[in-house]
Amino acid sequence: MKKLFISCTVLAMLLSSCSNDDDDNSSSNPELTLVTSSNTSGKVSYVNLLETNAMVKSFTITSLDAEGISYHPETDNIIVASRTNNRLESYGAIKTAATSGATSLSLSFSGSNLDFTNARETAVSGDNIIVAQDELDLNGLVNKLVVYQKSSTGFTLKNTYTVNFKLWGIHMEGNDLYAVVDLTGDIVQFKNFLSNASGAITATKRVTIQGLVRTHGITYSAQDDLMVLTDVGIAASATDGALVYIKNFNSVWASTTNGGTISTSNQIRISGANSQLGNPVDVSYDSVTNTTYVAERLNGGGKVLTFANATVSGDATPLNSRAEAGVTSIFLIRK
Repeated sequence: MKKLFISCTVLAMLLSSCSNDDDDNSSSNPELTLVTSSNTSGKVSYVNLLETNAMVKSFTITSLDAEGISYHPETDNIIVASRTNNRLESYGAIKTAATSGATSLSLSFSGSNLDFTNARETAVSGDNIIVAQDELDLNGLVNKLVVYQKSSTGFTLKNTYTVNFKLWGIHMEGNDLYAVVDLTGDIVQFKNFLSNASGAITATKRVTIQGLVRTHGITYSAQDDLMVLTDVGIAASATDGALVYIKNFNSVWASTTNGGTISTSNQIRISGANSQLGNPVDVSYDSVTNTTYVAERLNGGGKVLTFANATVSGDATPLNSRAEAGVTSIFLIRK
């Protein structure tokens, strides 16, 4: 089992985030759970960052290549979109595995095979799990969003939507879905996404982020009204990645017309040699500490990077950096 020891002092200073941006601290046993997946190692990682002497634990799963990880504390299970098996997969009893010294997780249940291929990301909204499929010759060059309803025993396919652009990162906020347009610096919004009937759907709004070369990761914090995007730049370069922050996002978005551009004057951009950002493929953000967590896929073969609150553009050094081979997705939730 691969473990990383983190002292309580360092932990308190460095670690806290959330793809889900859930700031409910009312639990008598608070948890801050960070999970990641890989597309090369066949492993997922888990750590409760509020645990005394918290240690990152690594578990083998049935998928060599997995994307779109999420953790669900109410059922203590991890869900991934398997690119190996082309299905949603759920792995349970994570805390037991973490405390028992287990090195692998058993599959609890999975969705139907081949509802999607070439999955790139998932978004969570209540008991709905949305999977983004990127076009590939093997799937007929179809980009689509597949919606499942999860229960304690399985996944039920609800809807399938096709879109006319390449997909990567997605994020559900309330009733609306935000998605990046791969190979561009654009993002789109689908208003009242889940109310659509299955079939082809068109984005409500599409906007260009000035200066952003190629978007992959996306997350939004309603508490801070902050949109966070990643820029992988040129895919082969391990040094040209960036984080893009758009503050007061709702007003900026509302004042930008469909087909318009959000200018660099409305952005904070973190990039440069010190940042270690090359291909940041996924991102999470914690509004409690204003901390950003990044799955950096290319630099060093894969790293999990932690950044402090971004107030000005520049080349920021991560608060924390740990190696994680092939890391593709990152998710954190507070309980």
